[in-house]
Amino acid sequence: MSILIVYVDDIIVTGNHTEKMILIKEMLATEFEVKDLGALSKPNKTPIKLGDKRNMFEGSSLDKGRYQQLVRKLIYFSHTRPDIAFAVSLVSQFMHDSYQGHLNEVYKILRHLKQTPGKGLFFKKTTARKVEVFIDVDWAGSVDDRKSTSGYCTIV
Repeated sequence: MSILIVYVDDIIVTGNHTEKMILIKEMLATEFEVKDLGALSKPNKTPIKLGDKRNMFEGSSLDKGRYQQLVRKLIYFSHTRPDIAFAVSLVSQFMHDSYQGHLNEVYKILRHLKQTPGKGLFFKKTTARKVEVFIDVDWAGSVDDRKSTSGYCTIV
């Protein structure tokens, strides 16, 4: 049995007969422009795995306009989504010299955001008068340049 799941312009072909699934994909390719993205993957808990930088410099150099625009929006968005702060700080280091691998990492962050709606911080109005600060540091953790990475969140 083979099953075709269609949602707008995305199609999932699944089933228990590999040869028939391949045949269905070939028939679709003769009628439509298709791109096979391979096997489905499960959502990641984090947008970038720590130390997984090997593919960032792959591919051709990019037109930095679109890359910079996406990263700027992610920087703004990371104020309410601290789970993407490290990944955004990593991709923002390549604003002026970016490659296709960097853009792929930006797309991973966007997919993570799409798969985890409602996971951000909600700032409510309160009369409490206190300051809380949360800090995390990775000393010399960058495999590229041995620089340290730090992050903080201050709540007033």
